[in-house]
Amino acid sequence: MVGSAGSDSLGAVTEQHAHRFERGTDGPKVIVVGVDGSDSSLRAAAYAGGLARRQHALLAVVYVQPVMAAGAAMGAPVGEVTDEIAEDLVAQIREATERTKGIFDVRWEFHTFRGDPYSGLVKAADDLKADAVVVGASEQAGHRIVGSVAIRLVKAGRWPVTVVP
Repeated sequence: MVGSAGSDSLGAVTEQHAHRFERGTDGPKVIVVGVDGSDSSLRAAAYAGGLARRQHALLAVVYVQPVMAAGAAMGAPVGEVTDEIAEDLVAQIREATERTKGIFDVRWEFHTFRGDPYSGLVKAADDLKADAVVVGASEQAGHRIVGSVAIRLVKAGRWPVTVVP
């Protein structure tokens, strides 16, 4: 009697958890990497690409377009400039993909989000159901005082975060 009651309750527990989304159980399936054209972000993309290849994961390359309302109000073509940066990043990624085709095959997607880098990466990781986030270390001295995007992502504690120097 006890054996059958145990199997019923185990079945109910298993059935109850079968419909929940669970991150990171078999290694990352979606890896988000933030790129902005800086050397450290491109190193992060290379690192994340290798990780995605080894894990057979999807590499989601994310560029967060800054929103500069003050610049736009003064007539500066901010949207055009950030669109050009995004197009240039896609071209660099495609070129790198073509150079390594047949040697290193990685499934990847490019996404752009608007906002500040931290909020954009959080939204990207949430929307894409990321299992891991990879970013480059900040190259700006002021971030030691205010806090870099990487530190804020780590403190959020929602995904494993790798910071590439």
